[in-house]
Amino acid sequence: MSSQHPIIGFDAKRIVRNGTGLGSYGRTLVNDLACFPITLRLYAPDKGRDDLRNQIVQSKRISLHTPHASLLGKSYWRSHGIVSQLVNDGVQLYHGLSGELPFGIRKRGIKTVVTIHDLIFLRHPEFYNPIDVKLYTWKFRQTLREADHIIAISECTKRDILEYGGPDVSEDKITLIYQSCSPRFNISPTTSTSRYILSVGSIEARKNTLLAVKSLPHLPSDVSLVLVGRHTKYTDEILAYAKEHQLEHRVKIMHGVPDTDLPALYAGAEVFVYPSVYEGFGIPIIEAISCGLPVVACTGSCLEEAGGPDSLYVAPNDALGMADAIRRSLKGADGREERIKRSMEYIRRFSGNDVAGQVVEVYKKLLDKD
Repeated sequence: MSSQHPIIGFDAKRIVRNGTGLGSYGRTLVNDLACFPITLRLYAPDKGRDDLRNQIVQSKRISLHTPHASLLGKSYWRSHGIVSQLVNDGVQLYHGLSGELPFGIRKRGIKTVVTIHDLIFLRHPEFYNPIDVKLYTWKFRQTLREADHIIAISECTKRDILEYGGPDVSEDKITLIYQSCSPRFNISPTTSTSRYILSVGSIEARKNTLLAVKSLPHLPSDVSLVLVGRHTKYTDEILAYAKEHQLEHRVKIMHGVPDTDLPALYAGAEVFVYPSVYEGFGIPIIEAISCGLPVVACTGSCLEEAGGPDSLYVAPNDALGMADAIRRSLKGADGREERIKRSMEYIRRFSGNDVAGQVVEVYKKLLDKD
């Protein structure tokens, strides 16, 4: 990169709209990149939520940009109209943070990087509407053609990109860079007035949260399950199951939890469960470990990459195995504290500046090619 600060553009839609998941990834990365000598321009269809936008560090080198032309629809602007705005703003490299790039950007001479989090719609299409699968697949193919380079957030995702990308992608076009966790999750556990297991994430069939509910009858009766996520049809299935099995008093579902309240919820729990059938990475696992929690997750995707060898893993359909792993993770269980310490050491590899430094190296190589 040149001696002057290069201008990097970012797809910021999720940054200003999504409280967790892709939004957390974008906000954490941008905040960590603020330490480097680059100018960061965030592009979003609108200003989004004040609470999320205000999580971005204040810096003269970070600015938010929304559409210049109000006649363009927000979706069209994000996929097409943004390109002219990027050119006019002098953006030298554009980073699609959520698996997408605008059409025609490569032809306009702007270098492109895209982060691909997962290809679950291809690996497990049964969890999606068939029309959505076709749309997401088409976008994936288009993004591969536009991208100069791809960042995969796990080995699992990298394997899937190579498998499903076919001739449109080669291994040397992909760099594995894990996600980092916001430092606000680096807090100590607290003593809660009630004992609870915590799960955070969209409450949908792919997340397999019902498995954790099924484990409750095999656990101490004073231990409850707290689910944090948006309400879906699958939420209704969980509530129906809990009622049928007299577990309503032990299952608490929380919607619309402010992002700032999440660390306290983690810190007050005894165990974090993440029974998802398939994930691209699983950042809530890192958040939980940062808060001093033991983790129980499922095998079959990338969750072992996130949680490391000292978290416990069970098959996605093994309710008794889930109950046993949770029991071994409750306060007072043999080896619990030692496993937590080793897990906290393991997740140091996901620390912010290390991740941001790797991303900057990708930018540097692309910008130095010309």
